[in-house]
Amino acid sequence: MEPVRAFLIDANKLFREGLKRLLDDSPFQIVAEASNLREATAIAESGLRPQLVLLDLVSGGEEEAEGMRRLRGMLPDTRMVILTSELCTRRLANALEAGADGYLMKDLSSDALAQSLKLVMMGEKVFPTHLAALLISGRVNGNGTDMPVSRKGLSQREVQILRCLLNGDSNKMIANHLNITEATVKVHLKSLLRKINASNRTQAAIWALNNGIGGELAGAVPAVAANQ
Repeated sequence: MEPVRAFLIDANKLFREGLKRLLDDSPFQIVAEASNLREATAIAESGLRPQLVLLDLVSGGEEEAEGMRRLRGMLPDTRMVILTSELCTRRLANALEAGADGYLMKDLSSDALAQSLKLVMMGEKVFPTHLAALLISGRVNGNGTDMPVSRKGLSQREVQILRCLLNGDSNKMIANHLNITEATVKVHLKSLLRKINASNRTQAAIWALNNGIGGELAGAVPAVAANQ
């Protein structure tokens, strides 16, 4: 694997130093550091173009999510991975919506971390295996409450398409699975996005998980699980 330029954002300087040493013998090279998103944004504005951003979430609030979206907008081709010590489904949902490509716990082994980052650089979305059950059960919001699909007026076909989105299916794959045309898929997709007030497929998948649709699937996880 070719060397990967990584930008590390974490308030803990000791952790940054430790991670740099941990990655010394890997393809991932820390080329820049920042202690928070504001500092990271300023560094990105100076022209830094890393291939990977490793970021710890402090609060997981909307202001932090907005900071992530701003950084994502400045670095549209850069992979973004959350490295955190706290298991929080709300933060996971915010991170995915803000454009994160992975959500990993800091207690990963060095081998598992390197493998997970390699998957991310290949275009996969990666999260810990112990989040999979929460994702599948639709409890991403952390409170386990479900909103009946009927409240949004979704048709059965739209629910089927949401399930396909959870599996990461493309429009062509959805069309083949449901035995309809891609044009029909696009019509249904546009309709359901409007009904649930989502602007893209990722937001639609998160909404489906939050509203219990994921719980009806035996293996519908919109990402690759990272073993620890």
